[in-house]
Amino acid sequence: MKKFHILTIFPEFFEGFKNTGIVSKAVKSGLVDINAVNLRDYATDKHRTVDDVVYGGGPGMLLKPEPIFRAYETISKEKKPYVLITEPWGRKFDQEFAYELSKKDEIIIICGRYEGVDERVKSIVDEEVSIGDFVLSGGEPAALVIMDAVIRLIPGVVGDKDSLRVDSFSDGLLGYPNYTRPPVYRGMEVPKVLRSGNHKLIGIWRRWKQIENTYKKRPDLLDKVNLSEKDKIILQNIKAGVDFEDFIKKYNV
Repeated sequence: MKKFHILTIFPEFFEGFKNTGIVSKAVKSGLVDINAVNLRDYATDKHRTVDDVVYGGGPGMLLKPEPIFRAYETISKEKKPYVLITEPWGRKFDQEFAYELSKKDEIIIICGRYEGVDERVKSIVDEEVSIGDFVLSGGEPAALVIMDAVIRLIPGVVGDKDSLRVDSFSDGLLGYPNYTRPPVYRGMEVPKVLRSGNHKLIGIWRRWKQIENTYKKRPDLLDKVNLSEKDKIILQNIKAGVDFEDFIKKYNV
């Protein structure tokens, strides 16, 4: 079982997430445990204070170290989990990062709020993580994104393993377009190749579309992908403006 401990002042934020879709199934089947820890439960004053003013002056409040350390120490009595903290300057969260985290047995995610957390908390943190170059009101939405991406990689969570294999970014490329019935809708037709029954040709078309989508929408990704020789030929033709049907004729596929 993979365990997530979310240190937050809004544990209710995660209730819908735990009870929806494949995450709910993973929790009910015992593959995943999501523990939303209320930091106020680890405050010691009667007001359950978790924040205070910033030393040296400045706007806003800062999460105090004591509740975070107490929660961490309670969770870590038997085994030290891998500790993340959501920070805008952290390591960019991507599919590779998600795969790395899917190998960890137990993860703590500290959700920042207000102006962040007391810097001394970083002494228990393994990695700072960011989901993008923008500002959120707190780390809770980022924690949801991280958990969702990691949970679906856990064996047994997603029933069809092929759906993981063809996901965007699974091999560094974007995904290919998909269609369902009806074959024609409002004048828009499903590509004939997908209705041909020729699975070899369909496979080539899908790879073509993956490379084409990546080239047009995220060309930066192509510098990081280990393309096969066949992939490189496809890319050369796409760059030259060759369409798929002409490509098939050209190479007698």
